[in-house]
Amino acid sequence: MNQETAAPEAQLGHAFRNFSVRLSPTPRGARLARLLVAEQLCSWGLPVDPARQIVAELSANAATHGRVPGRDFRLTMYVIGSTLRIEVTDTCGDLPPRPQHPSDDAECGRGLALVEALGDRWGWGPGLRPHKTVWAEVTVVRQGGRT
Repeated sequence: MNQETAAPEAQLGHAFRNFSVRLSPTPRGARLARLLVAEQLCSWGLPVDPARQIVAELSANAATHGRVPGRDFRLTMYVIGSTLRIEVTDTCGDLPPRPQHPSDDAECGRGLALVEALGDRWGWGPGLRPHKTVWAEVTVVRQGGRT
């Protein structure tokens, strides 16, 4: 289910935009998260990257490390002012995210390093048991130069 809420600019002086979707913790679910985010950001008039890459990494982590059979992960994205916040919530709260330092020839283990490099801030927090949420924030400029 997709949910979007936008407050009228005339009432608040700025828009609050929200998008949230539950996806299966599979490679297909992670790919769909990336595609949905690109479409949503375009509809909001915001640049797709680096948010698309951040979502790809966090969703892949939820599908790989936070996977519990039969339990979806949730992707939430919202914009307040010039900050885009991306949150991925999975149902494996007992495994906090840990950035790795892979060897140069390793084929995996760089996801959180990419999130850290592409985002302005990132972190994680426990949710209602058994959930955890990994988040990242990016400063965005609306297409046309406005924030």
